[in-house]
Amino acid sequence: MNSMTKILVALVVLLFCLAIAVKAQDNIPKYEMTVSKEFYNKIVYLDSIFFDAYNRCDTALMDSLMAEDLEFYHDKGGFSNSKKETMNAVKRNICGKVTRELLKGSIEVYEIKDFGAIEIGFHGFHNNQEKPPERTHFSKFIHTWRFRDNKWQITRVISLH
Repeated sequence: MNSMTKILVALVVLLFCLAIAVKAQDNIPKYEMTVSKEFYNKIVYLDSIFFDAYNRCDTALMDSLMAEDLEFYHDKGGFSNSKKETMNAVKRNICGKVTRELLKGSIEVYEIKDFGAIEIGFHGFHNNQEKPPERTHFSKFIHTWRFRDNKWQITRVISLH
């Protein structure tokens, strides 16, 4: 087999693999809301309240929206099961330095019977120390919201970059 034939065979194989990959993406089911519109809107609203506080460094409001038994899983930063440690990290590393941008339309909400909700979405972060601030790529997040004593709080955070 000459080199031109090898290149053509490699190209055909590559195109075949790309076609399979594109077809596989077609098989990923789209999010279908299984909760009421009111329930969905409540979780989206809570997300907006929490991250508005995050962007403005309103640590008192953030603290009130996080459970005392908070668990925080960060693919780069590791695990924390200390709300105090998490709040200290926000004050040290986030306040005045980073803001969050939600990828519009990316939130999925799933009700957890007799507990609360799971929120899944995509967001990106702007480093405000850079001029102009650049956004990193959008990445997935998962929040577990608990409804207890007439109050919604985040109990688990999974932050993937």
